[in-house]
Amino acid sequence: QVQLVESGGGLVQPGGSLRLSCAASGFTLDYYAIGWFRQAPGKEREGVSCSSSSDFNSNTYYADSVKGRFTISRDNAKNTVYLQMNSHKPEDPAVYYCASSGSCTYYGSGNHFHYWGQGTQVTVSS
Repeated sequence: QVQLVESGGGLVQPGGSLRLSCAASGFTLDYYAIGWFRQAPGKEREGVSCSSSSDFNSNTYYADSVKGRFTISRDNAKNTVYLQMNSHKPEDPAVYYCASSGSCTYYGSGNHFHYWGQGTQVTVSS
């Protein structure tokens, strides 16, 4: 059974850091792209970052809103993808999801990402 499970969400101070994890089971992570997405209340889902498979040179992609602050990485041995989030801004709080696809081509929209985790909440303290 294919499953993605996010963890690591919680409360973070402005300017602080948090690392999210996306653990995959039921498939070999190395063959798939993994994207991170977020959705805040009343806002559309946003593609935050994507890590492509080794077939696509393990490239990484970032939305302009997080470029330079967030880093995506993967540990294929652990079948896990991480999202290191630094320098948190007020616009970062959201539910963060990971999802799998064949490539990162559509990570901006989330289209063609077929398996999704349940999400993990990230909240910035005032």
